[in-house]
Amino acid sequence: MKFFPDTSFLCALYREQDNSTEAREFYQSLDERLGISAAVMFEFRQSVRLQVFLNSKDSTKGYRLAEAARMLAKLEQNLACGAIAMIPADWPAVWLRAERVSAASTIPGGHRSWDVLHVATALHLGAHTLLSFDLRQGSLAAINHLKVAP
Repeated sequence: MKFFPDTSFLCALYREQDNSTEAREFYQSLDERLGISAAVMFEFRQSVRLQVFLNSKDSTKGYRLAEAARMLAKLEQNLACGAIAMIPADWPAVWLRAERVSAASTIPGGHRSWDVLHVATALHLGAHTLLSFDLRQGSLAAINHLKVAP
């Protein structure tokens, strides 16, 4: 596994935003299936659902239910046809690695739990590059010797 995406990369693939063209072009250039972890999958789904909730309270925020359903359905289709694959991880080992990453990086860098977990998962799975549009997560990946793309 060369590449490991975070949730910001998946969001750019499944919902039109400023960096979607860049995400699609990078995805289409891959010479391997894109592998995702259960944690990335959960965070993506949870984020989409939260956007629907936000939209239900204020129509200027978040996504409408139909858009969220389309995003989730497209991801499920890509999983079903093998365009994206769930990659199993040894979660106790990932949590131990995440603890080491957090201990070394969170006080000086202020990193969120999910960012630490995704970087630790990428390292555990032997990825060389984290696919992310999140600058703070990208800096965490870089100090942990991962390349950051696109």
